[in-house]
Amino acid sequence: MDEEEHEVGFTTASDLRRDDPDPGAPTFDIAHPERSHPRSGGMRYEGGTVFTLSPDRDVSLADAVEAVLREGPYRYGDWFDLPMPLFLVHDDGTGDTFRVSVRDGRVELHVRSATTAEGLRAFYDRLVDRVDGSVRVEREEQTT
Repeated sequence: MDEEEHEVGFTTASDLRRDDPDPGAPTFDIAHPERSHPRSGGMRYEGGTVFTLSPDRDVSLADAVEAVLREGPYRYGDWFDLPMPLFLVHDDGTGDTFRVSVRDGRVELHVRSATTAEGLRAFYDRLVDRVDGSVRVEREEQTT
């Protein structure tokens, strides 16, 4: 290839954000839940962090989330018969596991023990690309 020739490629919005991070972008500061094993059996989580993602425009969030999950690199399941979408998600690219719920025009990302900021940011970037608009992020630290 000539020095003056340039290879043509495809760049996504998420690639651009990685190359030139937005100083106002969410950081996904995580407090992990504590696992306990009660004598009665099972496992219980206490504490943790929930991030609420709210798009600035009216979109079908359930459809957007399902499209993001389908396009990967996610393994996910919706094993619960609930009146709202609720998924347990594993990101094969980052190795993260987290819960995703959709309700009242918002997406909630529930931090689990195997969740990193990188995995949440990757999901956020893909959701922003899917809804084609900005998405506000709010962080809530849970105590129980």
